[in-house]
Amino acid sequence: MRDGSGLGGVGRVAVVALWLLLPACAAPRRLATPEAALESSMESPSGLFRIEYIRADAKDAARIQKAVEHALPRLERWGTLREPITLKVMPDHASLEAATEQHGVDWLRAWGRYDELLVQAPSTWGLSGATQPQLNELILHELTHNLMYQLAADRLGWSRKQIPLWFREGMASYTAEQSYRWVSLEEIARHLERFPERDPLRNPGELYRDDSNLLYGVAHQAFAFLLQRYGEDSVRALLREMKGGKNFPEAFEAAIGLPPDAFVRDFTRYVRWRGFRSTRAMPRATEPRD
Repeated sequence: MRDGSGLGGVGRVAVVALWLLLPACAAPRRLATPEAALESSMESPSGLFRIEYIRADAKDAARIQKAVEHALPRLERWGTLREPITLKVMPDHASLEAATEQHGVDWLRAWGRYDELLVQAPSTWGLSGATQPQLNELILHELTHNLMYQLAADRLGWSRKQIPLWFREGMASYTAEQSYRWVSLEEIARHLERFPERDPLRNPGELYRDDSNLLYGVAHQAFAFLLQRYGEDSVRALLREMKGGKNFPEAFEAAIGLPPDAFVRDFTRYVRWRGFRSTRAMPRATEPRD
C-alpha cells in the first residue's frame, strides 16, 4: 500500500502533517525557518513504527522505511517490540551530533534509545551517500538496541540497567552480521599482547571515539562467544531477568550461571591463548547484499 509521499507500508500507512523546528546550528544545509514535516506510520506483527522527516528528506525516509521492513524478520529472533518506535530523519551529521550530544564522532550515523531512533539522512553519508544494503545493516543494528532495551526494562529504567557496552554493541553487531567490518580474533589477541594493561571489555574508555573498529570487534566476538558457550536461550533469559527487576550483573549470573566478570575473564583467556585456533571457527559474515 502506498500514499502520496511515496512511502510503502507494512499493514497500514498514514501520513499526517506536523511542524518541526530545526535550529540553524543543527542543520546547516537547511533554511533556519520552521519547515513543514511529514510522518509516515507503519504497523507489523513485530511492532509499530513512525518515521518523521521534512519534505526535502522524503526519499531518505522511504529508504529508511524499506530498511525497517528488511530488518524485521532478523530482529524477531529475540522477540517483538513492546512500544512504538519513532525514527527521526536528521538532515545531516551536525544535526545528529547536536541531538545526541555526541560531538566529534565522524563515523556516527544513528543513535537508538528505548523508543526512538535518530538516523542521519542516508543521502548525506559521504560524497555518494549510503547504499541500501548499508542502510539495511545500520537500521537492523539500531533496532536491535531498541528491542534489547524494551525487553530488558521499561521506559523509566532502561538506562539504569548497567548493561555493559560489549553486550549492547555485541548483540546489535551480531544480529546485523557485522563481523566483517571489525578486527578479527587474531587482531584482538595481538592488541591484548601489545597493551596488556588495557581492558576493552570492562573499561572501553576512549576506544569508542578513537578506535571503534577494535571496540566493536571485541564486543561482537564476546557476544558470539557467549552464544557459542551458552546458546541464544540464555540471552533471552538474561533479558527476562532484567525485565523482572534485576540489573545486568545479577541478571547475567542468574541466567548464565556465573558473574559477568568471570565470563569476561574466560573470553579474554580464550582470545589470549588463541583458543579459536583449536576449535571450530565461528563463521564470519559476508558483506551485505540487496
